[in-house]
Amino acid sequence: MEPRANFSVLHRACALVVALCTLHLSVMLLFYLRSTGDESEHAPPSPGNFTLRTLRKGHSVSTSTMTSTSTMTSTMTSTSTAIPTTQALEKCPDTSPLLVGPRNVNFSQTIDLNEMRQDPKVSVGGRYKPRECVSLQKVALIIPFRHREEHMKHWLYYLHPFLQRQQLDYGVYVIEQDGEDTFNRAKLMNVGYAEALKEYDYDCFIFSDVDIIPLDDRNTYRCFDQPRHLAVSMDKFGFRLPYNQYFGGVSAMSKEQYLKVNGFPNNYWGWGGEDDDIYNRVTFRGMSVSRPDGVVGRCKMIQHVRDNKNEPNPQRFDRIARTRQTMDSDGINSLTYRVVRTEKDQLFTKITVDIGKP
Repeated sequence: MEPRANFSVLHRACALVVALCTLHLSVMLLFYLRSTGDESEHAPPSPGNFTLRTLRKGHSVSTSTMTSTSTMTSTMTSTSTAIPTTQALEKCPDTSPLLVGPRNVNFSQTIDLNEMRQDPKVSVGGRYKPRECVSLQKVALIIPFRHREEHMKHWLYYLHPFLQRQQLDYGVYVIEQDGEDTFNRAKLMNVGYAEALKEYDYDCFIFSDVDIIPLDDRNTYRCFDQPRHLAVSMDKFGFRLPYNQYFGGVSAMSKEQYLKVNGFPNNYWGWGGEDDDIYNRVTFRGMSVSRPDGVVGRCKMIQHVRDNKNEPNPQRFDRIARTRQTMDSDGINSLTYRVVRTEKDQLFTKITVDIGKP
């Protein structure tokens, strides 16, 4: 009889547990039904059911409210599923890890820029900035230009990858002199400075001839504590400086340095003299020219004949001798010109300007 008694006690206990569970479920169901009714009368609807419930009760809903609620729902959903956002980019290192050093430059090959124009990293107008870090400087490359289309192809072909490996935030500006009057390289560079600043807050300006290609990407196209001469060692001169005061070919000045010397002179029409004038301006303002060493600063020049209307300037020596007297009144503060047209290629911005006559 003892086993049967134990079974009877267990049976009664189980029945009591079932009864209690049934009662608990009934109370919860009743509470749920009552709370749902109260919510529909008094509480604001949940975001997911906002539109349906409100319309059922005949309430008017403004578009802005529905949009705000929809945005809230989207935000809540995305917050629960999204991967955490990447932290703000750090500044690029002073020396880019992407540099490769000396490279071969060949001017005999035919250049087709269409493939380069497909590069998604380069924005229309020849703008680029690194994606992996924040560049230390914002650099505008200013190229005085007329009738040098083939040279420009080589410059763009070699310089865009070169500048990208240096992790520069840069833009390329080709400043073309309109018409066939005597060429004025220095005035075009002043125009490039003024026009580039209308588009972006550049703090460094590289002034480059279109026919000079650097051979080593360790020769960084950026600004330094002193005005920088970058075309130090050209093949044209046997890879050495033609003279110690030479400041031609490619040079760099920060915005502060450029304004300190009042930019380039505007009155050098024809070939020669303006580079010596700007060298004088730098020294007269208490600055000095810095340079990379002769190996890193190697450059190659595209061979060509002198352009028409760019004959040697017979007045250059007299003007150079008077730099100290003229530099405060002849420069960026006296620049006048008229923009004829602006063209936005994928790889550069070309600005054609009327700069007047001698």
